[in-house]
Amino acid sequence: MQKMSAGKERSPQLYTPDQKIRRDKSVWTMVQAVLAPLQFLVCFISIGFVLNYLINGTGYQIATISIISKTVILYLIMVTGAIWEKEVFGQYLFASAFFWEDIVSFFVIAIHTAYLLALILNLLSAEQLMWLALVAYSAYFINALQFLIKFKLARIHSKNVEQMGKGITI
Repeated sequence: MQKMSAGKERSPQLYTPDQKIRRDKSVWTMVQAVLAPLQFLVCFISIGFVLNYLINGTGYQIATISIISKTVILYLIMVTGAIWEKEVFGQYLFASAFFWEDIVSFFVIAIHTAYLLALILNLLSAEQLMWLALVAYSAYFINALQFLIKFKLARIHSKNVEQMGKGITI
């Protein structure tokens, strides 16, 4: 909790007013708004292909292509997200508002990268690769949940501030 100068505690804001203006003006905000649901969709489709392979032993190639596609989108969203963070918060990564989300994102990227390396270097069997992809996807869902919770809490906080400013108590 951050403390106000009068000693009262308040919940932390996600953005300062200046950061919110920079966020709203940034083209990277829209890029993130497009890539995030796209990645989610590709992930769900890929899970279907991976599970099909694990259950039926068929569709290895399409499952592999879907995992690589998901990983490419992950890299793209991480790079564009870092640019967005620089525009909004003045640093490429680990801005205080998204510190823990960025930390977990690196674990997510590490697991996805481990999958790619294992695939390229032929370090694991096809079945092991599919299980590694599912582990990577589990980490991704944890990270996505972090962001969703963060944005939901920020939205609630923003509404509460607006209502308090209008004299309405909650």
